Amino acid sequence: MPQHRQPLYVAPPKPGIVPLRPLMFGEIMDGSFQTIRRNAKAMLGAALLAQSLSAIVTAAVTAFTTVSAGSIEAWIAGRENSDLAALGFGVAGGALVFAILTLIISAVLQGAMVVPVARSILNRQTGFRQMWALARSRAGALIRLAGILFLGGLLAATLFVVTAAALITALGGISAIILLPLALGLFVVMIWVYVKLMVAPAVIVVEEIGALDGIRRSWHLTRGNWWRILGITLVVGIMVGVIAQIVMIPISLLSGFLSTVVSPHGGASQAATAAVAVGIVSAIVAALIGAVGYAFQTSVMALLYMDLRMRKDGLDIVLLRLLETGADPDGVPGRGLPDYGASADAG
Repeated sequence: MPQHRQPLYVAPPKPGIVPLRPLMFGEIMDGSFQTIRRNAKAMLGAALLAQSLSAIVTAAVTAFTTVSAGSIEAWIAGRENSDLAALGFGVAGGALVFAILTLIISAVLQGAMVVPVARSILNRQTGFRQMWALARSRAGALIRLAGILFLGGLLAATLFVVTAAALITALGGISAIILLPLALGLFVVMIWVYVKLMVAPAVIVVEEIGALDGIRRSWHLTRGNWWRILGITLVVGIMVGVIAQIVMIPISLLSGFLSTVVSPHGGASQAATAAVAVGIVSAIVAALIGAVGYAFQTSVMALLYMDLRMRKDGLDIVLLRLLETGADPDGVPGRGLPDYGASADAG
């Protein structure tokens, strides 16, 4: 009698950083590391640009305040309250402009960094220039997305502050009974919305849609996967934070060593010079660490997006066809599929 054999399992192909199937946690982690290693110029270059502005401003402020501390104190002592208030508003305005500029740069570069991740899935390397060429048409939509999220967060914070002020005025100390649960609830809602919209930058770049459509599409893709995305995001955030703190320990020890050795035996100018040097080095090291962490977290976000597309859109089948045909070798895998509009409308 003929024997019937069980069909042999054939593993999905893995042409690049991850296999062409829905991904597991370890594969997302490994794929993120592999993306940075294979596309170091694009990933780390963009991440350094995103971190450089804050590093430069931090170093400049540290140097100025350290060297001119005495002059600043003397200037403040001789000023009227109105002058100090004007100075405070000016500093706050400058900080707001700096925050908005940093937000815009980070939003655009975060979206652009999705391109090397998507291309690495099919083992296609991407340079910085090619990454920008493939993503620059989406810069406007990414900026609008950042603006919508910023204004939404600002509106929520403003409503909470106004509500808190009204409750404190009306109820006094008893208002804490209401404010604490209210603050906790607002925090939970913001975390929930953050996870729901996490892949919106990747959606905007890969699927070439607008900011509002990107928000709707991200909301749809993350449906049923909220806890999984939150868990991966928390693990990655904790891991990056712990590594950053460990790397910064030598800088902190160096700062303490210099203040102990230089200050007792040197003059004020030497102590100021040492403090400025340590501050600048700390800002540079923090920027480098932040760039690596930023690149890794962005890679994780992009792979989560591709994983969600494989689970909900069958993107793995489309990528397999691209691999077999070798079509569009200079494009973004997953871009231009005919079911984009239907998928977005379904959300």
